[in-house]
This record gives sequence, C-alpha cells and structure tokens, in this order.
Amino acid sequence: MDGLEGIDDPDAKHFFSKYLGGIRRAVSGAPRWQDVKLEEYVNVENDANYKRKPMFTKADKEKDEYKMNFPRRGKAVIVNNKNFTDNMQKLGYGVRSGTDIDHTRITNRLRRLGFDLDHHHNATCQVMKDVFAKVAKEDHSDVDCFVAVLLSHGEEGKICGTDGIIELEEIFQYFKGAHCPTLAGKPKVFFIQACRGKEFDSGTNVNVADAKRVVESDLEKSEVMKIPSEADFLLSFSTVPGYYSWRNSTNGSWYIQALCCILDQYGTVLEIQKLLTKVAKLVAYAERYMSNTEDPAQNRKKQMPSFTSMLTKDLYFHPKNGST
Repeated sequence: MDGLEGIDDPDAKHFFSKYLGGIRRAVSGAPRWQDVKLEEYVNVENDANYKRKPMFTKADKEKDEYKMNFPRRGKAVIVNNKNFTDNMQKLGYGVRSGTDIDHTRITNRLRRLGFDLDHHHNATCQVMKDVFAKVAKEDHSDVDCFVAVLLSHGEEGKICGTDGIIELEEIFQYFKGAHCPTLAGKPKVFFIQACRGKEFDSGTNVNVADAKRVVESDLEKSEVMKIPSEADFLLSFSTVPGYYSWRNSTNGSWYIQALCCILDQYGTVLEIQKLLTKVAKLVAYAERYMSNTEDPAQNRKKQMPSFTSMLTKDLYFHPKNGST
C-alpha cells in the first residue's frame, strides 16, 4: 500500500507517487527529488488548455442581451383611464385631467420604437382583465418583447378601473410562465402611472448649483430550459410605495413627461435600466417637477419614480426597420 488509494485523478496520483518516491530516496541517501520534475505538472503558462482567455467576449456580450431581431417589436397595450363612476368619485377617484396628454406622448414614443399599439380608454376592472388575458393568449413567437402602459388612479399594489380597484398582480400573472408560453424568456415591461399611496414627498434640500448640473449635463445633448415564472419582468412605477404621484392638468404627469423625454433622447441607445435611472434623476432634480398649489400641505412637493427589475439580460430597443 502506498497511501495513494484515495486519489482518483491519474495525473495527480502519478505526481505524488514520484514525489513520495523522491522522499524515500532522500531518506535512504539517494539524491533528493530525483526524477521529480515539478514543471511537468504545474507549468500552466505553456499549456494551451490553461491559456488565459478574455473574461468577456463579444459572444458573451450578445448572450447578455435579449434577442431583439425578431420580425416584429411586439405589442404595446395602453390603458388610459380618465373618467370614473360616481361611486369611485365619491371615494376620491376623480377625473384625471391631463392623462390624454400622457396618452398622446407615450403613444408617439412607442410607435417610434416600432411597437404595435393597442389602446383602451376608460376601461372597467373586468375589461382590463379581459384585455390582458386575451393578449397573453396570443402568439408572440415572432416578437421581441411586450409592453404595457397603465395610466390611472391607484394604490400600493393596485390599479383602478373606472368602476373599482384590482390588484396589479392579477394583470402580471397573465404573462407568467405557462400562462403565456410564447413570451417566456422575453422581456415584459410595465410602465405604471398611478398613485401608490397618499403620502407627499417634501423633498430634501441640496446645493442648487449641483442639482442643476446633474440634470443639465444630461439634457443639453438633446438634440427550452426551465426558467422562473417571475423572470423577465420589469415594472416601472411613477413613484415609490406609499406616495402620491403628481399630474398636471395641462402638461400631463411628471413621470410620463420625463419618460418620454428620455426615450426621445436615448431610447434606442441605452439599456432600459439606465433609461429609467435617467427618468428618476430627471424627476428628482428638475425644478419644474415640484408641486405649486395654493394648499400649503401639498405645495413644493417632490416625487421619486422607481422600478423593479426581474430581467435576466440587458434590454435595448435597437432600431428596427421603420422605427427611429
């Protein structure tokens, strides 16, 4: 027994056999390390199998991006809820003046990105569920992705139909896993302009010059494997949980204004999470995005957009034929 019975790797076993043999010879008076040529076993610099390779290759980069060269960009469903039932108005969900401006703006931006548009105005809760259930059952095999835009009143985790309130999860679940197999592995993006609570963000004082530089520096250039059911979603919200979302009756909501501005400038060149970070920065720092009302409790308030990503790759809206 030579003590090497537990070593399975033949090369390692051969090396240690020689190593131990050298020790035995040294003990017996023979020249130490006879026949033990360590470089034969550890000289990886000259071994083609161990040559260093670039950490990231072009192929790796392509694997880290969603495939966006299908024949069609995909469908964009836009739900624009402006008028609500009497019962909803009694609960405080009044007419959403300015939302038609949002609808026009986001329609134009998504059309330029190559999306097929599907519009729904003043949709009840049941209509919203029916719309998304129907879309999820469609064949999306030849599209890049799916987008939904929800313009309505809301609460944390909920969105308003014209006649009631439903959980956002009821909409998301139509596009998960087995419910929508032809979108599995493809990005599903939701832009949600709605309140998520009743809190107002009073903001924090920062150096005005620094804040201006942050915004102006970006705007001056204007010019068949198993995957998790929750994978490949991106949820972009107009505000953070618990807070009010601002909308101007003349110019539309702050979030949609900023989103469309950033999509105009960078929509085909930046990864979507970078796009949304720019949206957040614009709403957070731009002076025009601060409330101006006669009610002191609501005056000079701010807003912070947020997003949650379950994307597994980078998402770029590279230009397609016919899109700009």
